[in-house]
Amino acid sequence: MSDTPITIESPTLGAKLAAEGFGTFLLVFGGVGTAVFASNHFTDPGATSAVYVAIALAFGLTVLVGVYAFGPLSGGHFNPAVTVGAAAAGRIPWRDVLPYIVAQVVGGVFASSALVLIGLFGPDNWLATAQDAGFASNGWGAHSPGGFGMMSAIIIEVILTGFFVLVILGSTHPTRGSAHAGIAIGLSLTLIHLIAIPVDNTSVNPARSIAAAIYGGGELLAQLWVFLVFPIVGALIVGYAYRALFDGTTTS
Repeated sequence: MSDTPITIESPTLGAKLAAEGFGTFLLVFGGVGTAVFASNHFTDPGATSAVYVAIALAFGLTVLVGVYAFGPLSGGHFNPAVTVGAAAAGRIPWRDVLPYIVAQVVGGVFASSALVLIGLFGPDNWLATAQDAGFASNGWGAHSPGGFGMMSAIIIEVILTGFFVLVILGSTHPTRGSAHAGIAIGLSLTLIHLIAIPVDNTSVNPARSIAAAIYGGGELLAQLWVFLVFPIVGALIVGYAYRALFDGTTTS
């Protein structure tokens, strides 16, 4: 029997950051792209609910695809709140959090910029109309699809981000996780959007919120702080709670 130690190779930090950047690009390009293209095209009465379903599925499907494509490299976060929640739960080192978030924000901004570039060559006034409508940004009050206020946005972002992180931590657990984690994660994000689109256009992801708001206008940029702070709050609560409540072990 050989006494040569077994070395386990893991992706470099650069590979992880590239995966997070590309994955977040896919999420924003697919989700926000569906929102801005579909909402500007299907404007007949009665079509709104169908657009909501299409947007919810787009976000869920992009995460599902991204988790299987990039998850083996970086964990498939594509979301600063998920990264913070994972660090709080002890899944990744805190030193990786800031680089992950930078990669995610950059990937998201590249994606929304690509959508704007497509719009520049679209029908007359398409881009101006999309930006006047908020460019699928998150917001409350006059910028909420259902007219909900700031506290509604805060509460739903904390709850649903926490729920999303809980699903991710449970389905990707090192010993109790599922080989089908990507399906659970993608479907949970779809469900989250079905719940929250009428309230605040659904964030649960600061990188997605930044990517849209930079083209949504000044009022939406002024409301952006809610969608930076409170998804992180929900993720931190669940990350620490998961480690305390679910990561205990026993021997029999």
